[in-house]
Order: sequence, then C-alpha cells, then structure tokens
Amino acid sequence: MSWTVGILIVVGLILLVMLFIVAQFFRLWLQAFMSNAGVGLTDLIGMHLRKVDKPTIVLARIQMVKAGIHDVSVNDLESHYLAGGRVPNVTRAMIAANRAVLDLDWKKACAIDLAGRDIIDAVRTSVDPKVIDVPGQTARETGKQTIDAVSKDGIQLKAKARVTVRTNIRQLIGGATEETIIARVGEGIVSAIGSADTHKLVLENPDRISKAVLGRGLDSGTAFEILSIDIADVDVGENIGAKLQADQAEADKRRFQAEAEQRRAMAIAQAAENRAKVEENRALVVLAESEVPKAMAEAFRKGNLGIMDYYRMQNVQADTGMRSAIGRGDGQQEQKG
Repeated sequence: MSWTVGILIVVGLILLVMLFIVAQFFRLWLQAFMSNAGVGLTDLIGMHLRKVDKPTIVLARIQMVKAGIHDVSVNDLESHYLAGGRVPNVTRAMIAANRAVLDLDWKKACAIDLAGRDIIDAVRTSVDPKVIDVPGQTARETGKQTIDAVSKDGIQLKAKARVTVRTNIRQLIGGATEETIIARVGEGIVSAIGSADTHKLVLENPDRISKAVLGRGLDSGTAFEILSIDIADVDVGENIGAKLQADQAEADKRRFQAEAEQRRAMAIAQAAENRAKVEENRALVVLAESEVPKAMAEAFRKGNLGIMDYYRMQNVQADTGMRSAIGRGDGQQEQKG
C-alpha cells in the first residue's frame, strides 16, 4: 500500500511538472499550432534552455509561413539569433523581397544583417530607388555646397547633381557605400566640365555631364546600381583663367624687375670697379712722372743732358701745354677775359 502511494505521489509530481511546463509554453505552442508554424513543445523547451527569446522566434516563424516562405526552419531562426543577428529585421526583409520577387535567400540575408547593414532599407531601396545629392551631406556641413570645376576656357562652373540609385543585393556584402558613389560622381563631374572646350557648351547642354559620368561605370564595386544622374543646377563662378593670367603677369613683372635691379647693381659695381682702375692707373702715371726729375738729374750729373737740351725740352712742354689749352678753348676764354 505504501508503494502505491509513493508511486502515485511521484506520478502526480511528474504530472504537475509537465502541467507547469505546458502551462508556461502553452500559449506560444498554441499560437504556432494554429498557424501551422511547426513549432513543438520540445522546440520551445530547447529555446528556453538555450536562453533564446521564444516569442521573437515563434513570431518570426509564423510570419515566414504566412508569407509562403517554408524553407526557413526554427533552427535557422535560432542560429541567427544566437549569432547576434536581428531576426525581426531579417524576417521582414525576407518577406518584402519575396513579395517583390527579389533574389534574396536566408543565408545571404543573415550575412548582410551580421555585416551591420540595414537589410530592410536595402530591400526597400531595391524596390523603391532613392536619390543621393551630390555633394553629400558631409561636404555641405563643411560649407561646400557645389562641385566646382574649370572648363578649358578658364571659366569656373558650380554644379549640383542628384543620383538615383538602387541597391544591388548581390554586391551588398563588401560593396562600397553611398560616400563612394558621391565621391565618384563628383570626380566625374569635374572631369566632364574640365574636358569641355568652353563653359557655354556645358550651360547649353548639361546632359553631356550626365552622359559622360554614366559612361564611366561609377557603380562598379559598390552596393548600388546607378539608374540616372541628373544635373540639378549649374552656375558660373569666377574667371579662373584670367585670374591665373593676371597672377602670372604680376609674377613675371616682379621677376623682370628683380632681374633689371640685378643688372643695374652689376653695372654700378662695374663702373665703380672701372673708376678704381682709372685711379690706380693715374697713381702709376704720377709715380712714373716722379721718376723723370730723378732721371734728368742723373743725366746732368753724367753729362748726358746739357742745359740747352733742358731749355729745349721746357719749350716743347710749353708749346704742348699751349696747344692743349687752345684745343680745350682755354686760350679763347682768356682773350675774351
């Protein structure tokens, strides 16, 4: 009798535990059962032991089944949750991609989500393309409101563009972001304006910029596909060519002035050097002339020069001095005086 009571007590405890477990998971199980989601009590118990958010997984499974996506199992949902993924975002993205007939499977969607990308925005942009302004928000915050470029005639043009893009899901993992698109489009605009012969050609046909930029395949290696590039505005800026020419002329003027000043300084130095040489030669002449009386005295002592010879030399010197004075006009001035 005592064994029977013991067995009944054990059975009762087991039933109470089972009833407690069923009561704890009954609502979620019933919700999944009524939705044909295929989530059993054992699955719920396993989620509880693995510390998985049960309502999140059950709701995601129900949404998948109701959307007609049956190839994503409960285990797949749990795995992504335990990997740190955002199961609700991936679920909504999968449903949106399925409705839009986009090629997006569960593994790719999970990889995009784990990479930190907004999978819902990516799918939405694949269906509804978005517009990116060039220059971007970062450039506008720094004060750069336009893309500035100079045509071949030296006139600066200021352009704004709007780029319509669609997410390329196949390249979303590892693909470049919007900043790359903005940078490449800005570079293409600068190149297109710079290759124009005159700024008037660009003002008359702004679409030539769009065609030139689109033809360069700027979306290669990015997470987007460029659908169109529209030039929103083109304004005329400064005459950079004339400004550069004026600056060059001013620089040439200063260079020529410096060269002329250098030549003037060299001429002054040369003239001073010549004057110094003249004075040096005069000093040598005076020095040589000072030797003449000594030579004459020596000639007198040796008898090589007589007194009459000396007088004749004095007369020659006097005649030479008179002729020099007449040549300079000194004699005429003395007669007038």
